[in-house]
Amino acid sequence: MTSKVVHMSQFRTLDQADLNNKRVLLRVDLNVPMENGKVTDATRIERVVPTITEIAGKGGKVIILAHFGRPKGRDEKDSLKPVAAALSQVIKRPVAFADDCIGDAAKAAVDAMKGGDILVLENTRFHKEEEKNDPAFVEKLAALGDIFVNDAFSAAHRAHASTEGLGHKLPAYAGRTMQAELDALSKALVAPKKPVIAIVGGAKVSTKIELLENMIDKVDALVIGGGMANTFLHAQGINVGKSLAERDLADLARRIMAKADDAKCAIILPVDAVVAHEFKANAPSHAYGLDAIPADGMILDVGPRSIDRINAAISDAATLLWNGPLGAFELTPFDRGTVAAARHAAERTRAGKLVSIAGGGDTVAALNHAGVAQDFTYISTAGGAFLEFLEGKILPGVEVLRAN
Repeated sequence: MTSKVVHMSQFRTLDQADLNNKRVLLRVDLNVPMENGKVTDATRIERVVPTITEIAGKGGKVIILAHFGRPKGRDEKDSLKPVAAALSQVIKRPVAFADDCIGDAAKAAVDAMKGGDILVLENTRFHKEEEKNDPAFVEKLAALGDIFVNDAFSAAHRAHASTEGLGHKLPAYAGRTMQAELDALSKALVAPKKPVIAIVGGAKVSTKIELLENMIDKVDALVIGGGMANTFLHAQGINVGKSLAERDLADLARRIMAKADDAKCAIILPVDAVVAHEFKANAPSHAYGLDAIPADGMILDVGPRSIDRINAAISDAATLLWNGPLGAFELTPFDRGTVAAARHAAERTRAGKLVSIAGGGDTVAALNHAGVAQDFTYISTAGGAFLEFLEGKILPGVEVLRAN
């Protein structure tokens, strides 16, 4: 399946919704890290605050739907109750909680609401029908609301009851976080400022085949880094020593390079590499040309000449899409390539010369590590959905918001 072209005018947003005194079922991503019953990183909560406050401010009754963890039935360690408390602290107003998302408890809590009130319903995944998008379960959820607002782009690649099913039962709108995400991604993929460059890194080519193949038709240059680059180097007959590489995918790598050649998309691979003999922080390392990598060595980062080449490509670009680090960035000093490229992209963005969009868990961690996350044009915290969008796939939770 391939994605349709995305323009925000094709989606219903809160601008078209009459919210006053309406029961608004708002699907958000509250899958936050927790330790000892306390939220340790409130980033995802903070992202949905604008939508919550806007609906409440316009007199809507905000009824929050979310999943947490991967429970097999009801499990108190996956309750959203402590998350509701954290939301209340972030938003600085009372947030009620119902200990189920359907049935009498949910109905009583919703019936007690006035315009502007905020209520969190218990984890939707306490019911196995949620992930099955079960029609009877969708009906029970829909009975609690008048309209549906989806603000969880990160869950939009799943056709679940609370992400997709509700959109067929109630008038459906994109929340402000969803809208910002679709807006940023359409700027990068639909009508980007050219030239466009993509940096695709990470460990394995096998997890990014569809991404690479879709990107080739969309971008002018494709930087391949991380363990993935070793597979491409190996496919060109370069000895990569004991480096992580999917040697059985050499034919695929050659096919991707041939496709890029036909599409006039430049593939930028490392021209030198930082090599160590063990995978650990501060392991003794040395930069080698590709013709001199020791047979017992492991490539853990791009070398200095590769960094210069990547930065030159970033300098030439008007739009950058980034998914995946260039090396083993979590180990010093093998973070050097990723950090250098991230800082250069941030500098170009600050100067107004680059639209920079990044996403994926490792990528967000790498940009935070480089201290530049706040300088990028947009950072997506949606892992799987971000990747599937870049792969050109249709996202069920997005499609259901299209204006007819």
